Amino acid sequence: MSSFLLFLIVGLGTGAAYVALAQGVVVVYKATGVISVAQGGIAAWGAFTFAELRKSGDLVLPAGRIHVGSAMWTSLVLGVGVAAVTGLLAHVLVFRQLRSAPALAKVVASVGLMLTLQVATLLRFGEDSRAVDALLPNDLVVVNGVAVASGRLYMAGTAVLLTALLWAYFRFSRLGLATRAAAESDVHASLSGYSPDLLAGSAWLLSSAFSGLMVILASSATGLTSSNYIFYIVPALAVALVGRLRSVGIVCVAGFVLAGIQSELSLLRTKLWWPDWAGPGLADVVPFLVIVVSLFLAGRSLPSRGDEEADRLPQVHRPANRPVVVALASLAGLIAVLTTQGSFRFAVVTSMIMAILGLSYVLLTGFVGQISLAQLAFAGAAGFTLSRLTSGAGVPFPLAVLLSSLASAGLGVLVGIPALRIRGAQLAVVTLAGAVAIEQFVFSNPSLSPPTGNPISDPSLFGIDLGIRRGAELVRLPFAVMVLVLLVVLTVAVGNLLRGYTGRVFLAVRSNERAAAAVGIDLAATKLVAFALSSFVAGTGGCLIGYSRGQLSTASFAVISGLALLAVAYLSGITSVSGAMIAGLSAPLGLANVFFDRVFHFRGDWWLLLSGIGLMITVILNPQGIAGQVRAGNARLVEKIKARRIPSPEVAR
Repeated sequence: MSSFLLFLIVGLGTGAAYVALAQGVVVVYKATGVISVAQGGIAAWGAFTFAELRKSGDLVLPAGRIHVGSAMWTSLVLGVGVAAVTGLLAHVLVFRQLRSAPALAKVVASVGLMLTLQVATLLRFGEDSRAVDALLPNDLVVVNGVAVASGRLYMAGTAVLLTALLWAYFRFSRLGLATRAAAESDVHASLSGYSPDLLAGSAWLLSSAFSGLMVILASSATGLTSSNYIFYIVPALAVALVGRLRSVGIVCVAGFVLAGIQSELSLLRTKLWWPDWAGPGLADVVPFLVIVVSLFLAGRSLPSRGDEEADRLPQVHRPANRPVVVALASLAGLIAVLTTQGSFRFAVVTSMIMAILGLSYVLLTGFVGQISLAQLAFAGAAGFTLSRLTSGAGVPFPLAVLLSSLASAGLGVLVGIPALRIRGAQLAVVTLAGAVAIEQFVFSNPSLSPPTGNPISDPSLFGIDLGIRRGAELVRLPFAVMVLVLLVVLTVAVGNLLRGYTGRVFLAVRSNERAAAAVGIDLAATKLVAFALSSFVAGTGGCLIGYSRGQLSTASFAVISGLALLAVAYLSGITSVSGAMIAGLSAPLGLANVFFDRVFHFRGDWWLLLSGIGLMITVILNPQGIAGQVRAGNARLVEKIKARRIPSPEVAR
């Protein structure tokens, strides 16, 4: 019993962080309708600012630093202030421009901000874990006969106190009441004399300051790295959804309960009877289950803004699959692999593989409008299955690829089941939580994924060795040609699928689910088919990643890499097959990335940073992406040529 109580109290520090981030999500959603998946990144930037001030006395800016001293209260005020200003800038520069944008655009912009903050934190503060000074008393106290550090009790009390103040703010203050009115309709707030922009800006400021303060307090117990609070947003979203994005009181209780459950799982892992497969990653499955259950129970009754009227989604370009275009593109790919070698040929092959993963986004998000942040996790599931089939069971190529991709399709259907009841930003939350759960419970599980790696046997077909390398040769030509052939086959297959009846059904569901159901389209079957097909394509890409690496590790399919892939897919044009090809070229480790690295010494982290910033700019200014812009330019050129060739009626007379 004493161990149970001890671990329960230990979990209070993490629970305080969950509560802080979840309350930030609730405040932002109340005022703007945006589910801010970047809340952890905003708070982490403030916490790192505080830690660096205490260590060196320097205020770290996005560019440069200023020495201001390391006094405790100065550091605290500046840390909280930096978090608040970061949130305000997010509103002014990004989300203010997306007030009437569709849910897809808001989620993608939030992902872009999350990615930008994570990489910026890594670049400015480094990847080493930081020890953060405790601001609250941390003496040993005895609770029911158990000696515990009092710091976690003070953190929990502070979180409860701030939650009470937040409740009072929304209940009794004029600005809080106006924000609640704006949650129903911006018109209500305007009639009361309040600017919707002012309310939204104040909500971002308040939520970021609240989250930043609590993360500074909690990080003395939980530690501080460039990524831990970024992904604390997943359990924070879970407890926010338990409170239906409304009740700060329920959110507070749910945050501590969730952290307590995860802490008790840590205790259970020390028991001899606990199964080996239920490792540390099991705790990360709990938020995913909480999110799924919460959305299924409350799904359609979750609050939405009364005036929420989305603009049209980015225009879809249905592929033509012209034989001449396919032949020329295939020839260009063949020339690329024939004329390159070493790291540049590897970059060409990586671009082809990433283009396949880009196709999975085109299928699911571009044509069906279902937001998935777990595509790389599906690819990883296929890659790890491939390792078991080839190295463990001796299944030959290409049967091993087919079976692994089918396993990925099955996992995609499982994660996509919530799409039968929810959509938009809520589905993005589910898939993000699913991606984290898959990474931590499967890819990082020593029982399922040995620390020594997951070796994959080289492919061969009809006696031809298709392995990627032999001796000093980094990428052999047969492997590169195999990847090119699979890319062409999948591109043509996806193009034909989207041009036919299935593509029309996908577009009908994307356009208006109620209208699609009214004409007899089975929404459930259509969504599950879309998830299965896109996961199958992603799984094929995951298998090729496995073959290109020789063995797999967790880093091969990290969640942050999946977000980076979404960034380049949307930036390139997520609603067209040509956009997937451009995404392959601009993906991390792709041809453009390697070219800039080799020629201009442009680090990979900077490439990810530009991807995040470019994603936000694309969402705001050019939802069609690069491919859409190119098509628009070509159309204008054709119109100009026609105008010159065809004389006007006045000239003819």
